[in-house]
Amino acid sequence: MKALLDKIADLKILVLGDIILDHYIWGDASRISPEAPVPVVEVDRDSYVAGGAANVALNLVALGAKTELCGVTGNDDAGIMLRGLLLEHSVAYDDALGNSEIPTILKTRVIVRRQQLCRLDRERDPDSYSAILKDHTLDILEKIEKFDALILSDYAKGVVTNELITEVQERAATCQALVTYDPKPKRRLTHHGLDLITPNRAESLEMAGVEMEPHQPYPAEEVCARIWERYAPRYLVITLGGEGMLISEKGEVSKIIPTYAREVFDVSGAGDTVIAALTASLAAGATLEEAAHFANTAAGVVVAKLGTATATPEEILLYGAANE
Repeated sequence: MKALLDKIADLKILVLGDIILDHYIWGDASRISPEAPVPVVEVDRDSYVAGGAANVALNLVALGAKTELCGVTGNDDAGIMLRGLLLEHSVAYDDALGNSEIPTILKTRVIVRRQQLCRLDRERDPDSYSAILKDHTLDILEKIEKFDALILSDYAKGVVTNELITEVQERAATCQALVTYDPKPKRRLTHHGLDLITPNRAESLEMAGVEMEPHQPYPAEEVCARIWERYAPRYLVITLGGEGMLISEKGEVSKIIPTYAREVFDVSGAGDTVIAALTASLAAGATLEEAAHFANTAAGVVVAKLGTATATPEEILLYGAANE
């Protein structure tokens, strides 16, 4: 694993997708409001971290890869804070994509005794964000030849579109850059022949058009076959939560790798870690199974932390050694 991390340190990876600022309100609740049957939260502190595609970028930097992020932020307080976080973590970001009129996507989570009480979202409709990015598509496409891989991080906020996926694939093919995609099936985007797609369990069922009754076993063979028929990805990796990670090629189940997580505090952002680790390791020359083991280890580190988080090489090596 050390050799793989050394190769990742030589990579340049571009992340393109929906940028989010995650705001956490930490506090305690010991009484019910006299105004309504809801808890009164006594706020202890606030924290802000990069989310969505920005968290994917931070995960790549934590692994050692040189990383640039393309996505839409506003020239508001949230956008200024987000761009500051990117600068702090050495993620390159084109300020031309920071539009003064559109609000930065902001998700506020209220956390009481390590449990999420509620979430508040501030954002506009997807068309607003896709319109901003479309004005800069040519500039983004010109960047691709400088990178070893490109990650499309779709949080269904509008940045990733059918047109963008097609243009990115065509440009990446000219320079043999890897193109990977963390999908949101509810957008019903069309794509075919991507190097890697990484749906979770629910997303894989939706992509395959398979409905499951409660308590039925996961229909792995049917899901993989149908996703291959519809989308033909070079590699398919499905995250199954506590059941581990399924890897597939050409519509067939290759292997299910058990989860490495010993203690799970928070799965938010784990998908970002998986797509970052898989893409980096594949771009560094790892096989699909090697990449999946590496991503599984990185995810095991991250889910033991509360809130969106990253895994460093030191943490991965230590955690990987404990699971050998």
